[in-house]
Amino acid sequence: MLESGNAAVEYASAPESRNGSSEPQRELPASMVERMTLILDAFDGASSRLTLEEVACRTGLPRSTVHRILDQMVRLEWVDHASFGYCLGRRATSLGAGDSGHGRIREAAAPVLHELHLQTGMVAHLAILDRGEIVYLDKVGGQLAATLTSRVGGRVAAHATACGKAILAGLQPEHIDALYGAGLPRRTDRTISDLAVLHRELGRIRQRHGLAYETGEAMAGMACVGAPVRSPQGPVAGISLCGPARPGHLDRIAPLVADAARDVSRMLHPELGAPRRARRLTEDSASFVLPDTAEQFVAGRTGAWA
Repeated sequence: MLESGNAAVEYASAPESRNGSSEPQRELPASMVERMTLILDAFDGASSRLTLEEVACRTGLPRSTVHRILDQMVRLEWVDHASFGYCLGRRATSLGAGDSGHGRIREAAAPVLHELHLQTGMVAHLAILDRGEIVYLDKVGGQLAATLTSRVGGRVAAHATACGKAILAGLQPEHIDALYGAGLPRRTDRTISDLAVLHRELGRIRQRHGLAYETGEAMAGMACVGAPVRSPQGPVAGISLCGPARPGHLDRIAPLVADAARDVSRMLHPELGAPRRARRLTEDSASFVLPDTAEQFVAGRTGAWA
């Protein structure tokens, strides 16, 4: 909980003047709201990265005070903490962005999702992370999509999906601990329910540069591969392809998902580089969803996604 607005006033000593006398001490803001505002104003924008010392210098607040408040702001997602220092977090960057910038992400990803669906016949999802859950921004998949209860605006535990795990792998381990300290809810008997196991899984995903797999963890009988949409500061969304589980096929379509997520990242953030030329599936890979399998699902087999 943030400290009270009635916190004791702290003072910063002004440098001595040339005649040896000291200027009057400047009274620093006493309320937490004022101090938070000073800290947020220290960042030049969403891409600004500052060390603890730089934040203290820009705000004029004592280093110990800045450190204490930043810790609380990280927990509340106003600020993110990574190896380089601090940057604005989800809450801060969403202010003034209308729909938290999600409309821009969805607009950039829409043609890519349609292309993924056309090439594979699978259901393409776009999602963002909200605390320990993902929220679906878009879903493309024709008749097969109707068999899944995932929906635009719907939520599901991030650790149970490939899309969510791809995003989580871009976070610091301490952030994962904070998100799931209360436990990992199960979706199926295959869902990861142990925090140590989740950390190991996220480690493997990092070794694959963000590519994540999931088979039957969110919905029995379904498989999914996902990859993160990145900004210079880290993952901002995830893209995935889902369909009936069949051995070996996720590996064949995984490069498509990775390329799609990379292209959307570069459309949103040109500084990451120009989008690559679209990759095409081989004839064998394009047969991921067999007609009889798809019909079986369309005929009425539904899952448990929210």
